[in-house]
Amino acid sequence: MPTFNTVNAVDYGLIALYFVIIIFVGVYAARKNKSTQDYFKAGGQVPWALAGVSNWVSGFSAFMFVAAAGYVYRVGIGAVLIFTSATWAYLIGYFYFAKMWRRARLDTPLQFLTRRYSPSTTYFYSVTAIVPQVVGIGQGLYILCIFVSTALGFGSQTFSFAGVTLDGMQLSILVVGIVMVVYTVIGGLWAAVLSDAVQSIIIVVMSVIIFPVSYLYLGEGSGIIAGMQRLLRELPEGYLTTLNSTSGNVWFLIAYFITVVLGYNVAWHLAQRYYSVPDERGARKMALLCAILSLVGPLLWILPVMVSRVIFPDMAALWPTLKEPTEASYVSLALLLLPHGLIGFVVSAVLSATLGQANDAFNWLAATITHDVYAPLHRRVRGALPGDRHQLHVARLTMLIVGAGGITVAFYIPRFGGAFDFALQYYSLVSAFMMPVALGMVFRRTPWWSGIASCSAALIVAITLMVMNVWPENAFARNVLSEAVVATLVFAISARWFRADDPRHAGLAQLNTDLCTPVPDAPIATASGLAVYGVIGGISLVLGVVLVACAALPGSPVAPASLNLVAGLLLLLIGFGLRRVAARAVMPS
Repeated sequence: MPTFNTVNAVDYGLIALYFVIIIFVGVYAARKNKSTQDYFKAGGQVPWALAGVSNWVSGFSAFMFVAAAGYVYRVGIGAVLIFTSATWAYLIGYFYFAKMWRRARLDTPLQFLTRRYSPSTTYFYSVTAIVPQVVGIGQGLYILCIFVSTALGFGSQTFSFAGVTLDGMQLSILVVGIVMVVYTVIGGLWAAVLSDAVQSIIIVVMSVIIFPVSYLYLGEGSGIIAGMQRLLRELPEGYLTTLNSTSGNVWFLIAYFITVVLGYNVAWHLAQRYYSVPDERGARKMALLCAILSLVGPLLWILPVMVSRVIFPDMAALWPTLKEPTEASYVSLALLLLPHGLIGFVVSAVLSATLGQANDAFNWLAATITHDVYAPLHRRVRGALPGDRHQLHVARLTMLIVGAGGITVAFYIPRFGGAFDFALQYYSLVSAFMMPVALGMVFRRTPWWSGIASCSAALIVAITLMVMNVWPENAFARNVLSEAVVATLVFAISARWFRADDPRHAGLAQLNTDLCTPVPDAPIATASGLAVYGVIGGISLVLGVVLVACAALPGSPVAPASLNLVAGLLLLLIGFGLRRVAARAVMPS
């Protein structure tokens, strides 16, 4: 049985420091929000590199380190095909969707539906999207807290407060959920982008440390190459086969690729990133950066998880209380090989990624409900649009309600099986909502009701097949493929009823003009946009100094404290670099 480094006061201190940083980011971002445009799209002044990193890390949540890690542990090298597939999706975005989203000239994501289809379509999506988004936030929070409660060692403990008894997992959900809601409500999109940037730095540094350390451990003092050779010798038969019985399921791979193409090109939070940058060229650069990061980034955690398969051949014996013990494979590696200080840093990294993903969901949903639903209804009833301050209050209240719903959902997810299986079920149904968005952007000669019709038909068919338990051995592929086929078919047939002179298509005519009109290159990024690098750099310096100080802590032969020094120096280097970029932005010309 391996000896794990249990979390101590230093680790808790680093986690607390991270929470303070996140709240600070929210407060700082709030000062930049002078209007709803700032709150929902950061005034269109987000530097493309910052937007790209933010978007990449928002898809790099605890799902990757928990649910996906468990999948890699069970399946093997074939998982690389799945978890690097975002690369190809982003390349599609680089050549088409990035420029189209920027040309659409939007203030909120679902404004696209109003312009492409009709206000009715926006209302339909707003109402029907609330429940899936709340479930999605709850799912992310639950997966995150598997990691947190396991890493902190209190998953099986119970706590009583004011007559209410919670287990360690539930307490994690409650505390992390509250922090998530607070900083999101305060800061808007600037908070999402800034915190995502901090999160990406933490994740990269963490991954860069764990990757070589895991292979050095496996090499037993003979180096990384020896560790790789041992890995090849001791992995189970078929583990290094690219297309095995699980990862080589053709129907699963096709369905998964469809969800990835949709999720990384027409998901609402992604659209929000594309139109938050100053120009079309920046949007395309953002997509290309995400493609590169999506190819390299996953390898930094997939390859260590394969090491975990050799070191921990029986995860169930290590974590008997978990619903799916293999989902603790990455955290087990961290607890074994990292010293105190870096352990708290790792927990913070995974907290970082998932909170960023939830922030994205909060932001676009609040933007839609406030700008596309509440404001028009207010004008219809009161005869005038609500003021900016009024809309900001509504947006924050929306985020608060949605966040409370997500926390509640997270308490009930364990009843539905492992995190990976639940995530697949969730994403397979969400695809029905994204199909009309992609189709509507590519082909724009269908009537105003075609979006509602194709989405509804896809959902009805998928849910019917689920209830009838058709093709249960490939439930994910069944849902995604049926939705894609039905939505496309209904969408194509609806074109027969399209009339360009229909007065309800006035918005579509203007959208067509906009999508055919390139957005001119913006001048050099504004000092306001680039100055945020100084804030990110400052946070990196603070974390770097703390980790350098942690190098003085006692370590062990397996987890030497010198690893804290390495991580701290990396953070200091990044921090000084970012501060230099910010200083250039404010220097007089």
